[in-house]
Parts: sequence; structure tokens; C-alpha cells
Amino acid sequence: MSHDAIGEGLLRALAEEGVTGRLTGPATVAVSRPDGDLTVDIGEWRVHAAEIPPADLPGFAAHFARGFARSVRAEARPSPDIERLLAEGSLRMRVYTEEALAEPPGLRDALLTRPLAPGLVETVVVDTPDSIVPLNRVHLGDRPQEQVFGAALHASLTREPHYAKTDAVWGVPITHVGETHRYIGSHVHVLRRHVGSAPYGALVAFPVPEYLIVHEIGDTHIVAALEAMQELAATHVEKGDNALTAQVYWWCPGPYEQLPEPDALASGRVPDLRPVRVEVDHRERSVTPRTPDTERLIELWLGDRP
Repeated sequence: MSHDAIGEGLLRALAEEGVTGRLTGPATVAVSRPDGDLTVDIGEWRVHAAEIPPADLPGFAAHFARGFARSVRAEARPSPDIERLLAEGSLRMRVYTEEALAEPPGLRDALLTRPLAPGLVETVVVDTPDSIVPLNRVHLGDRPQEQVFGAALHASLTREPHYAKTDAVWGVPITHVGETHRYIGSHVHVLRRHVGSAPYGALVAFPVPEYLIVHEIGDTHIVAALEAMQELAATHVEKGDNALTAQVYWWCPGPYEQLPEPDALASGRVPDLRPVRVEVDHRERSVTPRTPDTERLIELWLGDRP
């Protein structure tokens, strides 16, 4: 499926929702409005559209168009003003599961979101004293989305308090990064603040919005560490409000972490997070990795043992 076909498919879907648009570039659409044309960034939507079968494109485009048209009808002009929000420092970054933004259809594509890890997305929100409102893509104006993501991350990390406390959980050292607000997940972008040299990276989980739990992979046996992280994440999910996921991820430091922190936050990149899970039968003394990266992690850790 060519980019032209994808773009034309989106224009047809918009037209069916009563929205007139035209392609102005590989990743932009100009939408006609009474108060002037609005340029919309569709770059990320195109990436997703290129990965689906051609037969599914009309439905995929219709989902995006439906959510976008809903936003256009809700307001007479682009608002809130992105420049004001940036000047006020009102933007924050919140982590959601993919399932949480799956309904209504088109919601995720209409919001300013990006993939963080398998099963998780980051969403820019407007933080007010009374509410947390996800930012719609139509409100970006002329600002590149990387700048807006970077500003939201910076504010979440510098304007919101947090604590970091390390305790032994079932004999495994685990750090809780936490507070009462829901932007703690942003700390996954600055894990170097919370771990040491981390030659093997770390195990990370996002069980609830108020907690990020981290185990720096080191001398503790990797299977014991995986078990402890899995059980602790599951406990938080079971007992917490607005739970996210019990999935544990292997953080692999790479190009993102090699950038200076301010540059990394505004780079448009995200840390390398890979789902891992292990099942242990203590009676049979057997260990079963449940993802390919789990097997690679265990082999890497064991391979360096004497």
C-alpha cells in the first residue's frame, strides 16, 4: 500500500465524517475550518496504516476520522492554546495501557500518544487543579510533537515531587519510585538517576500510575529477581486503584541513554523496554522463559557467572 493510497483513504474517511481535508505533505493534512485551515500531523498514523493489510485500511482510517471529527465539532477553534500551555508548564506525561485507549474507536490516534513499550503508550495530558485532560493532536498547532512530548516529560520530572526508596522484597533489592500523582511513569526516561552502572540493565514495571518499580540487574540471581518483580507488580495491580499492568520489562540501556538527558527527553525516542516473564516450578526445579527476551536475558546473566 503506497503512502498516496493511505493518504487518499484517510481523506475519504474524513469526508464521510463531514471534514474536508487535503494532503499538504507526506505526514500532514490541512483541514478546512471556518476560522482557517488547520494542519494536522498524521505521521504516526501513517506508520501504523502502512503495517496493516490494504483491506483493513478503510476501517482503520474511519476510526481515526471519527475521533478527529468529534474533536473538530467540539470546539470552534484550536484550544487549548499550545503556546500558553507550554509557557505555563501545564503539560504532563502519563502512561496508559493500549487497552485503556482502545475505546471509543479512533481515540488513541486522535490523542497525542506514542508507543512506550509493548502494551503501553505515553500520552501528553493537560494538568489543571480540577482535572487531567489528554491533549488532542489537533491542538499541536505548528509545534513538532517531539517538542511537546519533551516539554511534558520535563515538567513531569521537575515540577512534580517523587521519592525513591530501595528495600529487599523476598530477598531482592527493589526500588520504588513513587508519589501521589499519576506522572511517575515519566521516570522511566531517567532511570540512570535510580540505578548504578547497570551493566545488564534493569527490570522495570508500571503496576499503577503512582509507582515505578525497578530492580537493577546485578548479583541477585536473575530468576529470583524476575519472580520477585512479577509477584510485586501483580500485588500492586491487585490492590491499587487505576491499575496499569503487572507486566515486567527488561530495560536495555542504549542510544537513548547515551544522549544528554535534556536532549533525550526532546528526541522523540523512548527507552528500550522488552517484555519478560518467567514461570518457575519449585517442586520440579524447572524454569520456563515465556518470552524470547527472557531467554536471552537469562542466558546473558548466566553466561557471565563463574
